[in-house]
Amino acid sequence: MSNEIMTRLAKDYVYNLMLKGEREDGRSFDEIRDITLETNVIEKAEGSAKIHLGATQVLVGIKLQIGTPFPDSPDKGVIITSLELNPIASPSFEAGPPREKAIEMARVVDRGIRESGAIDLNKLCITEGEQVWIVFIDIHVLNDEGNIVDASSLAAIAALMTAKIPLEREGRGDDMMMPVREMPVGVTLVDIGGEMMVDPVRNEEDICETKLTVVSNQDGSICAMQKSGEGVLSVEQILLAVDIACKKAAEIRENYLLNI
Repeated sequence: MSNEIMTRLAKDYVYNLMLKGEREDGRSFDEIRDITLETNVIEKAEGSAKIHLGATQVLVGIKLQIGTPFPDSPDKGVIITSLELNPIASPSFEAGPPREKAIEMARVVDRGIRESGAIDLNKLCITEGEQVWIVFIDIHVLNDEGNIVDASSLAAIAALMTAKIPLEREGRGDDMMMPVREMPVGVTLVDIGGEMMVDPVRNEEDICETKLTVVSNQDGSICAMQKSGEGVLSVEQILLAVDIACKKAAEIRENYLLNI
């Protein structure tokens, strides 16, 4: 059976379930899959976290090194976020340099952390204009069953919250915790037949018209949004998505991040 036929059958199956108010894994449209979050899972990293979002698995490691600041921000540390879609995670992922999909997802995670002011970058300055700490956020997808972005977003901030600046390694005194001052959480919804569904599994991502990721802060303000797909969302759909995303982010924050 061809891939085109398989895709059409999957789309029909998911769409028909949607018409009955159902999803293939039994969740309601606004229900997120079970989350398991572990921190300090990589011994040699400055910070790390592993997440299971349903069957989706993501590992994040934080490394720090001293480098040169950007010319337009000489008194601020630097954040560099990368994401790898490992071939072991999905038959659709290929080995080699990061492709467009991986780059886009890394940018969404990076933007949420950067625009929220999650890290006080001024405290990562060593010598203005000369030396700052560079924070490398390395995201590895271990199993793709949908919604890699949300899993990566949550694991990244959890890893940052446990990260230590290796001052002792550099002969600069005792290690200190990463200056984290905000907990941004990304929540993704997809549009299938006009219905907005939160935390899509892979089949739902594959056949949706549009996908919208909303990253919010602790006070409910929006720090980043990303739309993908060719579909068009109505104002009502966007407002609904933002409302659901902020509520779900608050629940995730309370249940997982505040306990770190």
